[in-house]
Amino acid sequence: MKYSLLAEIYEQLESTSKRLEKTFILSKLLKKTGEEDIDKIILLVQGRVLPQWDETKLGVSERLVIKAITIATGISGDRIEREWKSIGDLGRVAEKLVEKKTQATLFSRELSVEKVFNNLKSLASIEGQGSVDHKVKVIAELLSSAKPLEARYVVRTVLEDLRVGVGNGSIRDAIVWAFFEKEAKLHYDEEAKSIEPEDRAEYKRLTDSVQRAFDLKADFAEVARLVMKEGEKAFEDLELKPGRPVNVMLYQKAKNMEDAFERVGKPAAFEFKYDGFRIEIHRHGNGVTIYTRRMEDVSRQFPEVVEYAKSQIKADNYILDAEAVGFDPKTGKYLPFQSISQRIRRKYDIDKMARDFPVEVNVFDVLLLEGKDMLNVPYEERRAAIEKIVKPKPKELVLARQIVTSSLEEAQGFYEEALAAGEEGVMAKNLDSVYQPGSRVGFGVKVKPVMESLDLVVVGGEWGTGKRSGWITSLVLACRDGDIFLEIGKVGTGLKELPEEGLSFGEVTDLLKPLILNQKGREVQVKPGVILEVNFEEVQKSPSYSSGYALRFPRVIRLRDDKGLKDVSDLGLVEELFSTQRSR
Repeated sequence: MKYSLLAEIYEQLESTSKRLEKTFILSKLLKKTGEEDIDKIILLVQGRVLPQWDETKLGVSERLVIKAITIATGISGDRIEREWKSIGDLGRVAEKLVEKKTQATLFSRELSVEKVFNNLKSLASIEGQGSVDHKVKVIAELLSSAKPLEARYVVRTVLEDLRVGVGNGSIRDAIVWAFFEKEAKLHYDEEAKSIEPEDRAEYKRLTDSVQRAFDLKADFAEVARLVMKEGEKAFEDLELKPGRPVNVMLYQKAKNMEDAFERVGKPAAFEFKYDGFRIEIHRHGNGVTIYTRRMEDVSRQFPEVVEYAKSQIKADNYILDAEAVGFDPKTGKYLPFQSISQRIRRKYDIDKMARDFPVEVNVFDVLLLEGKDMLNVPYEERRAAIEKIVKPKPKELVLARQIVTSSLEEAQGFYEEALAAGEEGVMAKNLDSVYQPGSRVGFGVKVKPVMESLDLVVVGGEWGTGKRSGWITSLVLACRDGDIFLEIGKVGTGLKELPEEGLSFGEVTDLLKPLILNQKGREVQVKPGVILEVNFEEVQKSPSYSSGYALRFPRVIRLRDDKGLKDVSDLGLVEELFSTQRSR
């Protein structure tokens, strides 16, 4: 496929904020994509050349891109810098300058999707002496052959900032629209750029099947390739494999113990809800890999957890679901998540960090055991299975604290015990439930003492003045609506001026600086990437923000660097909180 065709699709996607229209555009693209390009196309429309579970970065900065644009166009770096400052988007700068380029190239050819994909993918493996110059040449080669529109998206993809607003939901539905048109009896409306399924039950079944395939594979490119080749048969051959992260199962919030029992049944299993971060432990022969819920490999950051798994879990092949909880090495007292979150990103002084901020691993579920898929095994049996293989050792690796009861009084006492221990609350689980990755399916609920907090992403802010000069303050927060982010208010309360006091303005500013997209005066717009957990007193209707809502007295609780953009609280939850608070 010609890359110019994909660039035109990018432009169409960028020009609309409507999720259904984006899905329609994608599905039409997939219908005319050949088997040799399908995986590349799926990755590229996500602005990626590697699947979500692969953390490898292209390792290209804006400065390297500027050098590549200079080589491709003959225009000086100083002028490119000025254009960048004026336009605020290096992709648009490349588009403008390629159109006016003055330096003729010795060799130029029409770009293909395969050529662009392979060049960009090669960037991730270029290392060692001369690697900077090599990367610049690889990018410049593409820009020298690129048409203006192509240049815009080559640069954005290189910088991992595509800006076309395509999320997992659109890709999932586009796969169904493209490859199961007959099965779901889909009717394409070219004018409205949407589809209408005649058989909604069948459509939902197929959508759920594609979602489950992604939850297990963590790679829509692989899912699309299998579906294109095998149709529905692709769903029959899905296998869990250690070393390939899986989307974890998520839980809704119950109002209280009575509500918990009503939703999960009696008897129910109750477990401590730990104030830590979710991890998956994968054992494959002699190797152990630790993943976060964002599918990031943090084995290097948590070497002690790797050793705990090897010495205290008596199995050779498994995927376990667990929570890592920090504790004070001097007192043994459990610490809030924020105290250990810094370990997730740490690349240096790892041994010292492990000594200063140790974690205890609480195992609570199993997805795969000695080659057997455990997803459809009832929860009660899954718990029994991990009890057989885990050799508990306090402050290292243990089973999640649990009781099984039908007694409201006993459950309430367990809940109060969890709170007294400094935990967030309890989880209530249906004993017969299966494990369904990635879904809030009602097989379990969480009970917490405070109003549901929200995980919101920062999309803007203002440079501070006075003693807060040099920091981004008044952070603009957004919730998720499908694949787009809608503003829901501003927050500054809860952030500290001194880092030793907690999450600071300086720390958040350092995270936001590389994500700045545009700046006008003191106001900045940033690429969604930094997620904050926020408490508030009330949800209010508001015409001032694109979500239609605002938070009254919001306060930052903590940085959620263990969560990804798919975990940002959605508009449906905000609307639910708004309606339920009125009925209390």
